[in-house]
Amino acid sequence: MKKRAAALALCLALALALAPAAAEAAGSVYITAAGNDILPLDDATMPFWSDGYLYVASSIFTGQVNKSLGVAYLPSNISNPNLCILYTGNNRSLMFDLSGNFVRDSDGNITFRGAIRRGGEIFVPASVVAEFFKLEYSVTPLSIDTAGESSYGALVWLRQPNFGLSEQDFINAAFSQISMRYEQYLRERHPADSGTGTPPAGVQLPGGDGKSVYLCLTAGEGTAAQLDALDACGAQAAFFCSPEFLENRGDLLRRMTVTGHAMGLLADAADPDRTVAQQLEAGNALLARATMGKTRLVRIQNGDERQRREAREAGYSCLEAELNRSGSGLWDGAQAEDLLRQVSVQRGDVRVWLGDAAGAAGLRAFLTAAAAAENRCLALTETLS
Repeated sequence: MKKRAAALALCLALALALAPAAAEAAGSVYITAAGNDILPLDDATMPFWSDGYLYVASSIFTGQVNKSLGVAYLPSNISNPNLCILYTGNNRSLMFDLSGNFVRDSDGNITFRGAIRRGGEIFVPASVVAEFFKLEYSVTPLSIDTAGESSYGALVWLRQPNFGLSEQDFINAAFSQISMRYEQYLRERHPADSGTGTPPAGVQLPGGDGKSVYLCLTAGEGTAAQLDALDACGAQAAFFCSPEFLENRGDLLRRMTVTGHAMGLLADAADPDRTVAQQLEAGNALLARATMGKTRLVRIQNGDERQRREAREAGYSCLEAELNRSGSGLWDGAQAEDLLRQVSVQRGDVRVWLGDAAGAAGLRAFLTAAAAAENRCLALTETLS
């Protein structure tokens, strides 16, 4: 199999196909997304069509999916192995009876479009689940190209209403995550044929002995271009957001969430009207409104150790960077090379504060050089600062 498609040179084009999604083709690959998350790709839980209805695995409604969609999964048990229940915290539930091929909701209504057991997994009709729990779902055809051979695929996306991104915008924003899931899926199906060539754009594979570099930037006017550079290189960063950005750029906040970047809050200790604690609380409220999530990452400007200590005691994680490049900038290739040299002499992993002194061109140059040096540019987590 030619080193599994030329050593995984799989150009995941993700171009919209013209074929209708309702006719499942042989070898189709259905990728599932819920809210912001691209779910692991597995034959056992992959959606499928039956009698014109799309079915999704009931077991996906756990963990992060449960949090983002608000729907939980109660599996069948020994006392009733033919009953599968989906429910919400406000006592809304769907009870799928596999023995009778019907579903009863908590309002007493019965629908004869039940669940299907396939290979030990219980699948439920996406349309029934979405309609009852007031969710939206879509099936967007994809053309997945591997070494010049096209195969049919689709993205099945479940989400809360008014998510804020169209299907195509979501696909564009989640390109690297979709690529990673698909590459992992192929690797697991053909472990002996994985090859060692260059991974596809957007797929981040474990590096060699390089460092983990955590780039930290101030979100602002250049953020969209910075995200383009990061996504093109399969890298992530942390963006610290002012109240104005949180209030007005929900589109970019959702894009950051979908593509795996970290978000932090900027607070100004010199603000005469609000304390640091009040600013952080208001910032998380704005972030939750835009993304349905919150953060513990913060950077306090014009503050001292007292404010940072108070923030830590309140449960926040204050950024402490090994390198502060906000004064020298990252605008071109020369500055990218200089930053790489500074990163190289640091011991262990490195947090770099760039602030608002970085452009897309300089960022792309650094990401390219860092990758060549086997460094990994990752999103800062709440436990690393």
